Amino acid sequence: MRVVLCNCPESVGPSLARTLVEEELAACVNILPGITSIYRWQGKIVEDTEMTLLIKVAQSRVNRLGDRIRELHPYETVEILSLPVQLDESDSDYVRWVRGKGQA
Repeated sequence: MRVVLCNCPESVGPSLARTLVEEELAACVNILPGITSIYRWQGKIVEDTEMTLLIKVAQSRVNRLGDRIRELHPYETVEILSLPVQLDESDSDYVRWVRGKGQA
């Protein structure tokens, strides 16, 4: 199981999250609105309001999830950060549920 972080424009976040769940690439997506991101892009300091998608996904779907996010995301360089989950410290029922979403 992985938790994937992805920042995106507020106009895109809800539809991107819904698509990932509908296509069974993610078990669950939490949307954290009102994130302020400050970063350097093309030699300038930029400040944007974004939302963070907190995506729970089975390890077996991480690569397909990333590919789909890149297809749907408007940014030239997309933030996709895959974080490992300490399975022995997590709720086993929840981990089983995440792993089972989208499996045939």
